[in-house]
Amino acid sequence: MAENNHTKIRVGIIGATGYAGAELVRILQGHPAAEIKWYGSRSYMEKEYASVYRNFFRVVEDICKGDDLKELAEQVDVIFTATPQGFLASVISEEILGKVKVVDLSADFRLKDVAVYEKWYGIEHKAPQFIGEAVYGLCEINREDIRGARLIANPGCYTTCSILTAYPLVKEGLIDAKSLIIDAKSGTSGAGRGAKLPNLFCEVNENIKAYGVACHRHTPEIEEQLGYAAKREIVLNFTPHLVPMNRGILVTTYADLAPEGADDKKVRAAYEKYYGRETFVRLLPQGECPETKWVEGSNFVDIGFVIDERTHRIIMMGALDNLVKGAAGQAVQNMNLLFGLPESAGLMMMPMFP
Repeated sequence: MAENNHTKIRVGIIGATGYAGAELVRILQGHPAAEIKWYGSRSYMEKEYASVYRNFFRVVEDICKGDDLKELAEQVDVIFTATPQGFLASVISEEILGKVKVVDLSADFRLKDVAVYEKWYGIEHKAPQFIGEAVYGLCEINREDIRGARLIANPGCYTTCSILTAYPLVKEGLIDAKSLIIDAKSGTSGAGRGAKLPNLFCEVNENIKAYGVACHRHTPEIEEQLGYAAKREIVLNFTPHLVPMNRGILVTTYADLAPEGADDKKVRAAYEKYYGRETFVRLLPQGECPETKWVEGSNFVDIGFVIDERTHRIIMMGALDNLVKGAAGQAVQNMNLLFGLPESAGLMMMPMFP
């Protein structure tokens, strides 16, 4: 049951007209225990929300409001901030957190080391005093810490897929974490809705390219979280690629098996140990590889693996929808935990195909 005095959880969204914000609206419109009270958008203030996204015509009749968190905190129970890096850190305060839960979809509170954040994101962190209490909102790993939090750092899309794919084997010591190489591919919605030359149709179509090579800002987030699993610092290679599709992330991760060795049975047992009871992590049968089309529009993560006996390495693969489990769906999963709801509430959308 929701921990408030209202029939439904009152929700405010800042950044409601970005892709992740619109996905939050889509999911929450079907949530049995939530009601959106505030569609925040600096770019479309005073315009009808359904005029920005016509899929909400005659479904959402509200107008877009601003991004005043102080005012919003007086009206809702939880705020989602689907905003650029630096926004939440510049406005968050003890007064706001004393009144409302906050789930931030940016990177402002994901990294525990301020210096690392400022190095990789190139901006000054304006609210380091809240970094310590922020909980990294990867529900399958930090579920109990999330329940009692005020501030949730919703993980990135690449990071969610990368961490979940490797976490059990790192945690159980079945692979040499120092050997990790992550090759990731994402649809273009991961770059946001803003008009950018590299994202134009003619630039993206019939093309695939690597970017952020050896410098992508999700790298330290993956290293930090897998480092907690390994109980030591991890340095790895992470290379993202842009592919001409709307949604989806496919991660292919390579690692050396531990010196003492591991076979299919041990690896599968490790995955089952951590994910066997998880609603949204689906471990595929032996020989099956994840595909983005089988998770599109859903909050599921599909994981598979192959051991290469010839090279004594393992190839781990994961697929998710970058806008759902990689952003908005995971944010709603966090909200469900925060308010004592079933974790899957409003999130059992079946993958869309075709």
